[in-house]
Amino acid sequence: MLFEKLQLDPKAKKTKTGQYATGEDVLAKLSSKHPIVENILVFRELSKLKSTYVDALPTMINPRTNRVHTSYNQAVAVTGRLSSNNPNLQNIPIRTERGREVRKAFVPRSEEFTLLSADYSQIELRIIAAISKDQNMSDAFRSGLDIHTATAAKVYGVELADVTSDMRRNAKSVNFGIIYGQSAFGLSENLGIPRSEAKALIDNYFAQYPAIRQYMEDQVKFAQKNGYVQTVMGRKRWLKDINSSNAVVRGFAERNAINMPIQGTAADLIKLAMISCIKPSVSIISAPG
Repeated sequence: MLFEKLQLDPKAKKTKTGQYATGEDVLAKLSSKHPIVENILVFRELSKLKSTYVDALPTMINPRTNRVHTSYNQAVAVTGRLSSNNPNLQNIPIRTERGREVRKAFVPRSEEFTLLSADYSQIELRIIAAISKDQNMSDAFRSGLDIHTATAAKVYGVELADVTSDMRRNAKSVNFGIIYGQSAFGLSENLGIPRSEAKALIDNYFAQYPAIRQYMEDQVKFAQKNGYVQTVMGRKRWLKDINSSNAVVRGFAERNAINMPIQGTAADLIKLAMISCIKPSVSIISAPG
């Protein structure tokens, strides 16, 4: 209907099974071309909210306590992050108005209790600045600058005051994309810019933050030699495909070699912080740097 009858995208991509790709990212780009696309997206959102929360949550109420009790898993996510199920409290919708209505269902048990939300500011970027010992990024954090604005100023070669919202948005994508091993192609797709511009952004980024490039190269070499990488706290992730002859498989392992010590260290620190919140006498181990 979308691609053959309505011809919304003559260059529509297909999946491995030969079907047209209709993921949210694909439909979002087509939403301005026909009202039916937006209707499909709304229908999907409502269907997911209904099945995942509206229908499911009442069945999870504990008959003894009349509350829902999630299960936190320590050893499911390979990066060491906590995961949550039945219900997944880490994935309660917040981005849309309908999703926020579902979130309102979660309230403290009584007036004597409260729900606490706490997070570290830019923890993964702070960690990569610390473990790579990159001077420019470390200085930006120590100066209390907005890291994405600071990155934009360096990458585009302008003063902080001259950074536009588009520059900051692009720099933010580069900051986080680098951690996940994003290529110029991936960045160009994400930002909707030419690949040559995306490549220039990444090249300028590494020119301004050279120690981060060195960290990435060192991590891959370490993994190739030892077969694993580890967090600052010493928790390991084994990478059996790091020396694979298949370039795609090897590339995936290399990205994990770069990312896991960052994500994993963030997970370790946040778990220690959670313990410290419950037991204030417990001290948090500081990461080197």
